[in-house]
Amino acid sequence: MRHNQKAIGMPLKVFIATTLGLTTLATPNSAWGLIPYIYEPSKKELNETGISIGKTAAQLIHLGQTKEALRLAEVAVRLNPKDDRLWLVLAEAQIRNGDIGIAIESLNKAKQINPKKAGLWFAEASLVLQQKKPKKAQLLLEQGLSLDPKNANAYFQLGNTQIMQRKLPLALKAFEKATQLKASFWEALNNQGLVLFELGKTKQSITLWRRVLTINKNAEPMLALAAALHKTQQNKNEAIALAKEALTQNPSYISSKHQKEQLWGEKLLEATKELLKHPSLRNTVENALTNSDETSGS
Repeated sequence: MRHNQKAIGMPLKVFIATTLGLTTLATPNSAWGLIPYIYEPSKKELNETGISIGKTAAQLIHLGQTKEALRLAEVAVRLNPKDDRLWLVLAEAQIRNGDIGIAIESLNKAKQINPKKAGLWFAEASLVLQQKKPKKAQLLLEQGLSLDPKNANAYFQLGNTQIMQRKLPLALKAFEKATQLKASFWEALNNQGLVLFELGKTKQSITLWRRVLTINKNAEPMLALAAALHKTQQNKNEAIALAKEALTQNPSYISSKHQKEQLWGEKLLEATKELLKHPSLRNTVENALTNSDETSGS
């Protein structure tokens, strides 16, 4: 057997390091030390890994595993901080964990990367609206609509911000624009009814709520229509029947607090209060109070 001439006279640790692909370091006392070779991924590989982890985080969000999703999303943006989609996933995970303020910061990072992406402006507006800042939300929505002027949901949210600021004619225009873009958008039709009722146009609001109920038999337009019919002394039997059905379907509407959260104005609140005093609704009201989690402030 022939000896490896290159190995003759070579210190054992150097030979092992050379053979195994290990780097050698000299310590201050000249003793030989060994550390393993560490693979350093390229920037492209880090970016691709970040995207993969971000996709997993998004899947976990939809599965309701929000804490795990948040941890993964944080890793994803560290690996690939220039992908606005990953910041959006992180923001959603933060929202699901109740961190709205931090989520807004994440959305701002995404907007810095991709300021022409309308959805980022709309998403931030939605969060700001939850913080009861309608004026700021309005500005964000308007900026988003300048980029995506055919977004029905954004016009709906814009109308909501204007209701909150008591700009009722402007709110009505926004809701009308939403339904022009999407005829079956019953929430926008319903809110047109809310505005019209507050503007004293009760007959028009009744017509709209009837139209809404042909699209979706939801408790909100059902109870609103009942209150309007009762106020105008029209079809009282129908009003009572609608109120019973609405409160059975969603007992939360027994609460004025819940009604206000749905942006009901003072006139509709008062009309509903009068309706619910009707003797025929006594049992329905009692059952709704029992079954509702919204009774505080009712």
